[in-house]
Amino acid sequence: MKIAVFSSKSYDKQTLNNENTALGLASELSLEFFESRLSEETAVLTNGFDAVSCFVNDKLDESVLQVLKENGIKAIALRCAGYNNVDLDCAHAMGIHVYNVPDYSPDSVAEHALALIMALNRKTHRAHYRVKEGNFSLEGLMGFNVSSKTVGCIGTGRIGKAFVKIMRGFGCRVICYDAYPSEEVSAWGCEYLELDALYAQSDIISLHCPLTPETKHLINASSLNKMKDGVMIINTSRGALVNAQEAIDALYSGKIGYLGLDVYEQEGELFFEDMSGTIIQDSVFQLMLTFPNVLVTGHQGYFTDVALSHIAQTTLQNLHAHFADIDCKTEL
Repeated sequence: MKIAVFSSKSYDKQTLNNENTALGLASELSLEFFESRLSEETAVLTNGFDAVSCFVNDKLDESVLQVLKENGIKAIALRCAGYNNVDLDCAHAMGIHVYNVPDYSPDSVAEHALALIMALNRKTHRAHYRVKEGNFSLEGLMGFNVSSKTVGCIGTGRIGKAFVKIMRGFGCRVICYDAYPSEEVSAWGCEYLELDALYAQSDIISLHCPLTPETKHLINASSLNKMKDGVMIINTSRGALVNAQEAIDALYSGKIGYLGLDVYEQEGELFFEDMSGTIIQDSVFQLMLTFPNVLVTGHQGYFTDVALSHIAQTTLQNLHAHFADIDCKTEL
């Protein structure tokens, strides 16, 4: 079976090819890699293929899915957990099966959330550049003891649970919100609260929930007004959970004291590409980067050796299960 792999970087090619051989599927699954993202313009490239593999910023709306159907695509194997970029109802109606990777390495993303917290708190990113210039002054670098803080975790799925464990290990008071509270998390000594109470009590708020119509722009002017002055906001989930313009307004007012983002609502035109020689045509994003208390990384929370291997394994196993007509728990 021929698989068109979109949004593929060198590391994707290496891990997918290695795991395809290791799993003994190379004779069954023939992988062809495309660096371009799947979109209405590139969907024509799927002609002659049996399935596609896509990533977070590939576009799978009705117009793209129609081209895939016309080209005989039977399956979409996402190399990520989130699927907000896929019109699932449309795919199902067209008879195209969609699979994801629900659990690749929760610790990878949770640890990256911690990295953002600690870098913003102790200002290590700023201190690094000072020292490189021979400036050893500590003025403006004061942090706080994380162990004394209340941490709010919104979403306690696999990644949220991993994050909760880390912050409990720091000695923090951890409070949580989830539409489906976990007895396991409660047993760890964490308290589930309504969102307004979590907003009011948290010194640090970390987002670990999926993007749905209900969670879009969860962090907005209204929710920010319910938070402590100087709150730290961390988002390693989906960019559209945070209203970027209203977050900037809160940075100006001091309501947000620290903002750590590994995702951004309009990241599709930016992330995973080298834009260093380009003028970025996004004034909101550019303005955000001017704040000394903002730290942005390019959707690298998942990017560890363990996670990449697991993503490749699950993606290939999903494709094998589809073409072998085996029931697959990862089908959406």
